[in-house]
Amino acid sequence: MQIAADSRYDFVARLLHWLVVALVAAQFVIGWTMPDVHRDTRPVGEIAWHLGVGTALVAAMVCRLLWRATHRPPPDDQTPFMRAVAALTHVGLYALLIAQPIAGWIATSAYRAPITVFGLFELPPIWPENRAFSEQLFYVHALLGIAIACLVAAHIGAAMYHHFVCRDRILLRMITG
Repeated sequence: MQIAADSRYDFVARLLHWLVVALVAAQFVIGWTMPDVHRDTRPVGEIAWHLGVGTALVAAMVCRLLWRATHRPPPDDQTPFMRAVAALTHVGLYALLIAQPIAGWIATSAYRAPITVFGLFELPPIWPENRAFSEQLFYVHALLGIAIACLVAAHIGAAMYHHFVCRDRILLRMITG
């Protein structure tokens, strides 16, 4: 199935999309397999990786939002309803993919654990020390992860629906170069 060049996302939009996909996938694997954080847990191993990948995710999302704000997406021939559902899903994903790591940064700051990014630099704390608040916010952080998983599943399901049921070119716009 061929797709016209003017209906594809540009290279940078596709690169940032798939970079975010890879980072989110890595975060789910790391987040589900890393040890629980307790009072004296140090941010090493998988926890350190989780913090570093979360920082990279915020950076990638900021780049993606800036690119999207300055570059229009390619036209499509979807119904207004489908376009509205897609827009709501994307806004939800963008908001959660920014809120989730920032909630983690605030919670880690309130816990007073250092956030070293891949051994290169340390992020400053952005919240006063407050262990009780930290524990509550880590719970919110986990719930945001579940919400992201749900929206990602809906997003993938919609892409599969378009490709296999509607047999349109919506999916191909993001995967063909």
